[in-house]
Amino acid sequence: MSRYEYVIVGGGMIADAAAKGIRELDPDSAILILGDDPDEPYTRPALSKLIWLDDSFTEDKVPLGTGATGAEIRTGVTVESIDPEAKTVTAGSETIEYGALLLATGGSPTTLDLPAGDRVIYFRTFADYRHLRALADDHPHVAVVGGSYIGTEIAAALVQNGCRVTLVTPDSVLREKVLPADLAGRFQSWFEDAGVEIVPDTRIASGTASADGVVLTTEGGATIEADVVVLGLGIAPNTGLAEAAGLTVEDGIVVDEHLRTSSPSVYAAGDVANYPDALLGRRRIEHVDLARKQGRHAGREMVGDETPFTYTPYFYSMVFGHRYEAIGTLDASLDTVAAWAEPLEKGTVYFLDGDAVQGVLLWGNSSDAEPAARDGAREALADPTRWSRAELAERTLA
Repeated sequence: MSRYEYVIVGGGMIADAAAKGIRELDPDSAILILGDDPDEPYTRPALSKLIWLDDSFTEDKVPLGTGATGAEIRTGVTVESIDPEAKTVTAGSETIEYGALLLATGGSPTTLDLPAGDRVIYFRTFADYRHLRALADDHPHVAVVGGSYIGTEIAAALVQNGCRVTLVTPDSVLREKVLPADLAGRFQSWFEDAGVEIVPDTRIASGTASADGVVLTTEGGATIEADVVVLGLGIAPNTGLAEAAGLTVEDGIVVDEHLRTSSPSVYAAGDVANYPDALLGRRRIEHVDLARKQGRHAGREMVGDETPFTYTPYFYSMVFGHRYEAIGTLDASLDTVAAWAEPLEKGTVYFLDGDAVQGVLLWGNSSDAEPAARDGAREALADPTRWSRAELAERTLA
């Protein structure tokens, strides 16, 4: 039986950040990363944004360089089971002993009655990007299913790369469930102005693919034809290993403020972790900022750092050169107060339950202005009734 002091199950951005966090405190002990992805850890957000739009950001810049940590990285590996009592991991015919284990298993794309194939892509991985890029080079008609982050980012990227794009969304207006009506309308106008055909109020029930293209069937019985279909319908956390091992699972693997699971030597982080956020309460967050910060923290905790994880992450998206960021809860059913620097172009929107701030949207926020605006948003969430609505209307952060 082989033994590694630190074993990480999952080969994504969490694994990279955790390995680097481990090395901050332990420069020598053996680290093993077991990932089912065919690629070593890479920057996932670039796959739906930057790499499509910036010619200087080439494919060789997608990998994160995790090998520099000295970790042994095994790709394309399926871990069948973990045993927290014996402190072992089983992968294929091999049983591996660990000192500390991190579950960074992420999530799997939500699927429809439409198998993935040459013309059907459930977009998530670097391999998915390479597949779609090869298809996009012929400028096909692409139907993008899903109007959230991945769907809107991919639709924007494809139309800017010369593809004809149809975007199918269950919303009447793009992002209407999270954005105030005026901003949802503004958001949708960017797509319409770029030539994206939007099919609103529509859910896809099934589809069929052939050598000639794909035919989607809506829940209402209508059909949509395209050369290629890309689906971005969200993910389900990969909790199977944790559940089978008897760890506590509830909308993700439940961890404490040290990112420990119900087994003291097993940690979890990233998309799969249900953690107690210091400002927002217990939740599971799927975004890159959390992956970077929580991954590093988990790595340090595995070595013995007992500092609680108290960072509240932000999330962001960018389409057609317009960037927006947020911290907390964005829910269009909440009351909102907007503080505009430039109406509908740059400003801050506060989402309130009664007089308490629940979320902050930084609309048009530049990544260059990140620290002050985000810190101001966290300040509002930490003391949610500190400012009156009138005062919030003057408190522009972005």
